Amino acid sequence: MAALYKNIHPVKYYRDYLSQDIRPDGRGLLEFRPVTINVGTIGTAEGSAIVKIGNTTVVCGIKAELFTPKAEEPDRGQIVANVELPALCSSQLKPGPPSDDAQVCSGFMDRLLTSSQVVDTRQLCICPDKLAWVLYCDFVCLNHDGAVIDACVLTLVAALKTVTLPEVEYNPETQAISVNDSVRKPLQVDTFPVATTFAIFDSHQILADPNDEEERFGTGVITIMVQDGKMSSIHKPGGSPVTQAQLETCFSKAKEHADHLQKMVKTAFNASPER
Repeated sequence: MAALYKNIHPVKYYRDYLSQDIRPDGRGLLEFRPVTINVGTIGTAEGSAIVKIGNTTVVCGIKAELFTPKAEEPDRGQIVANVELPALCSSQLKPGPPSDDAQVCSGFMDRLLTSSQVVDTRQLCICPDKLAWVLYCDFVCLNHDGAVIDACVLTLVAALKTVTLPEVEYNPETQAISVNDSVRKPLQVDTFPVATTFAIFDSHQILADPNDEEERFGTGVITIMVQDGKMSSIHKPGGSPVTQAQLETCFSKAKEHADHLQKMVKTAFNASPER
């Protein structure tokens, strides 16, 4: 009967639970799902990681290629992000070209890489104006059950921390390139941004780490970016407005959660067999 009631009146089904300060999956309103992090999962990539938040699962593989730097940034390499949300990861997605959600996620990750300065791209330069590395960060969502941006950001940082690049020698006169794969240098990751998403339900209730249903049935979603213990940005694509008190609650929980995830990534990184 509960399943039938949920199918007929999904929003009221959630309201009945939330009125008792509990969610259908048994969590409290500001309780997070379990997180699992594995690094170095793809042997053919320069860096990789897989993150699972509840049922949401995202894998990131990073490949490096040599290219000619842009004229306006002759001493910098590049980092490019692309997020795939295949139809198999959610019943809400259809086969075909990239969905709006996938494009939003890709745009978010590109802006994050630019604004947060996770990696100083000058370390990717081999010879100014001639040769540099470009890192292609490809994300594939294996299971979409809410908070996909959170999983992508966490997977990105974890994967970047595993990146090693081969030694490259470049002769400007002959333009000869020599790649020594036996000598590899780790990428320096300068900061650790963490995204934490909250769903807004009926304008007054805040749900931390929402699953897919809570995102869809809620009246809005807000993602708090925490970097170096400070709120660096807010991503809120429309929906119900957020009060100052609600925003402060979200930031407090996001900061607490960011500290926890940073420790988890450090543990996963140290436990990696390649380390």
